[in-house]
Amino acid sequence: MSGIVAPEGWTVTPQGLFRKFEFDDFGRAFAFMTRVAAAAEAADHHPDWSNSWNVVRISLISHDVGSITDRDLGLAETINTLV
Repeated sequence: MSGIVAPEGWTVTPQGLFRKFEFDDFGRAFAFMTRVAAAAEAADHHPDWSNSWNVVRISLISHDVGSITDRDLGLAETINTLV
């Protein structure tokens, strides 16, 4: 996965692109997840993610090819606009 330039705030890891988001409370974290879910569904590309109260962790990887693709980079950019 070398040579991949991650979008702002994201890190390239062996598991794909990763970013942790922190919000003021659970409601804002959940609202963010709802926005991301709609964008992911529209892109037909779905994140691996978790939520614990005010923290949302998102990993993006194209499982069908086992690496980061333009689909992951594009969804990461879209997610950045939803914060």
